[in-house]
Amino acid sequence: MSNHVSLSPRLDSSGTTIFTVMSKLASEHKAINLGQGFPDFECDEKLKELVAKHLKEGKNQYVPLAGLPKLNETLSKKMEHLYGMPINPDSQICVTAGATQALYTAIMAFVKEGDEVIIFEPAYDCYTPQIKIAGGIVKPYIMTYPDYGIDWNKVKEMVTDKTRMIIINTPHNPSGTVLNESDMKSLENIISGTNIVVLSDEVYEHLIFDGENHQSVMQYSALFEQSLAVFSFGKTLHATGWKLGYIVGPEYLIKEFKVIHQWNVFCTNSFVQFAIAEYLAEPKNYEYLPSFFEEKRNIMNELLTGVPLTPKVAKGTYFQAYDYSEVSDMDDLEFAKYLTSKIGVAAIPMSPFYTNPPGDKVIRLCFAKKEETIEAAAERLMKLRG
Repeated sequence: MSNHVSLSPRLDSSGTTIFTVMSKLASEHKAINLGQGFPDFECDEKLKELVAKHLKEGKNQYVPLAGLPKLNETLSKKMEHLYGMPINPDSQICVTAGATQALYTAIMAFVKEGDEVIIFEPAYDCYTPQIKIAGGIVKPYIMTYPDYGIDWNKVKEMVTDKTRMIIINTPHNPSGTVLNESDMKSLENIISGTNIVVLSDEVYEHLIFDGENHQSVMQYSALFEQSLAVFSFGKTLHATGWKLGYIVGPEYLIKEFKVIHQWNVFCTNSFVQFAIAEYLAEPKNYEYLPSFFEEKRNIMNELLTGVPLTPKVAKGTYFQAYDYSEVSDMDDLEFAKYLTSKIGVAAIPMSPFYTNPPGDKVIRLCFAKKEETIEAAAERLMKLRG
């Protein structure tokens, strides 16, 4: 007879992420996986050679809590080069075990029991559970297809004396939209004179298209004084499995971040940090990314011409939203499962990114794939033409 201990879980343990569900289904049906966001192509050979070099040279021991000093110096120069903001490498940067850990640690550092956190839905699916683990209350602002726009006057009305944090994400996963200068200034005005911390998820900073410029909180001095910006090496370097990222902010916020970071991670792997420090010292190794992914977006759009899926043309990220109402009355989860099992292409429904889904008939496809992968998926999707 088993004697299980009594549990008081912080979260409902019965839930499984939509990415796990759809990837498992894709594997079972041998579907082309355009659901989960990862490249199916290799990262730069030069970068892999640098990683191997530093591994063989014995760079295998702990690095400082905030990250390898050489890497943080490289990142400081990168931030000033891109956004014109001088960043102190010793006190304003912390290297993390991926962007998700950076988000989690920031939420745990600043959100307490009963604090309210405004998020913009559809939202990356880690925000809500992380807020709940911290004891916070999620206050979702609902964005809908096709524009996924934000009325900042309505956001201002959501702010109360309990609002502790606002989480933004630009370029935005899963919609592929981006915030503009007006959006950033509106947010800056809303938080002025408050104790609100802005957590800015900027992991797709380099994946921005059509001549748009990425709007970082670092470009707005007053906003940045109350902000933390999160970035991902995995997204930038086509190496999502390395799970390395970093967070940037004013010294007083990073100091509080490190208080939590030291007890749940302390530091991340060493030899990859040495390699990235060398690799990102050359701006060409990230400045090519907008045109590289814009071409992949364009290829997908061209190949899907004639398929009864209406795209919300992505302005950033490597995801694109598609309205399928012309072809089916199914809800989005049912339709995504149909695409995977019957058509042979795995997609992600939009509803799991909402607390209360609005009922849009929209799926998300990932175009961070080899051209032959996109071509094969497009050929299968042609079956939707009937």
